[in-house]
Amino acid sequence: MAAPEYVPRPATDRPRVYASPPWSGESWLAERPGDLAGRQPIGPRLGYPGPDQGFALKLARSFEDRLVLTEGEHVDDVIAGCTTVALKRASLFGRAPVVYDLTAAFAIWGYLAAADPELVRLRKPLFEEVANMHHYMEQRKIADLVPQAVLRLTHTEVQRVAAQDWRAFFKRKSGAKPPGQQAGKPAAQPAPEPA
Repeated sequence: MAAPEYVPRPATDRPRVYASPPWSGESWLAERPGDLAGRQPIGPRLGYPGPDQGFALKLARSFEDRLVLTEGEHVDDVIAGCTTVALKRASLFGRAPVVYDLTAAFAIWGYLAAADPELVRLRKPLFEEVANMHHYMEQRKIADLVPQAVLRLTHTEVQRVAAQDWRAFFKRKSGAKPPGQQAGKPAAQPAPEPA
């Protein structure tokens, strides 16, 4: 703690500065029994791993006042279900979740504007009680219903397609063009995400 100016100090006092220790320890290697050898395993019930995934919950809470829910839908269920979609999108890009991942997820399921009644009938049973910690498989189902090609679109492209025809998100067959892509035009490249 700094002393007031009127307190005398010896002239030999040197200012305190950081000095590193003379020796550093051995370098660390991932040799523990629980460490993964190779890549992250992929399969049912393993989800979509990525860095700092808990941050998505903080970001999702900022959407609470903007979500458009119908009777019988609960904010916690919507956030839990759409967060899994956002985490899947973030993991496809190999980064931590950002606000654009959640924007895309909420737009895909029609929670950012008044939704088509048919979409509401589709999503209501899917999102029912998924905030409960025992409903992990239901959360996985919500994320798995959204094809990877849809998640690779920019968030603005997702919002545009959602406003025009939300069915395009769920009708994808393997090898088909992503929604919003017209014949002869290249697929929309994802916008550069913030560092």
